[in-house]
Amino acid sequence: MHDKIVEAVREAIEKAKPRNFKESVDLAINLKDVDLSIPKNRINEEVILPSGRGKEIKVAVFGSGETALKAKECADLVIPPEEIDKLAENKRKARKIANEYDFFIAEAPLMGRIGKVLGVILGPRGKMPKPIPPGGDPCPLVKNLKRTVRMRSRDKRTFHVPVGTRDMDPEDIAKNIEEVIKKLEAKLERGMQNIDSIYVKTTMGPAIRIKLR
Repeated sequence: MHDKIVEAVREAIEKAKPRNFKESVDLAINLKDVDLSIPKNRINEEVILPSGRGKEIKVAVFGSGETALKAKECADLVIPPEEIDKLAENKRKARKIANEYDFFIAEAPLMGRIGKVLGVILGPRGKMPKPIPPGGDPCPLVKNLKRTVRMRSRDKRTFHVPVGTRDMDPEDIAKNIEEVIKKLEAKLERGMQNIDSIYVKTTMGPAIRIKLR
């Protein structure tokens, strides 16, 4: 399957017109014979891409003390506990942060408070923080999250997953796609039989079907 994926990626990139911005490369995944009206059947997974995202991914950390000090070395934003209530009062700023940052990490004792005051903003975006122990080093998790994509179907049989950027090597993008397909296959009750089709495309380019079988 690897060669077929590489071929589809190359075709998608070659057929896409040049743009004056850095285009993403995305998968359009179509499921079949899955009742997505039942929440437990919906896809909501994170995939660590072996070749990375090809673009900057921003991670914010809620923490204090040792965690905050370590976070300053690797995270894009450190939010001290006293800022949590201020964000609750300033919904506009909270929404801006929720939109600007891709992932959040928080010291475990702060999770309840964050859920109570910011859950309504972070929850629907699928961005509730990942907990770490008090004083823990968030940097290994930050490193992984910067190579991570979310795969979310909600209740739709067609959904999209970013797998890289147009300037990446097609071989590297193909490795990312294989990882996404492997994770998806493991999640679906009937594996590949629940996948109707997968297309690869740049942000504004044509969709090219990946031959799965």
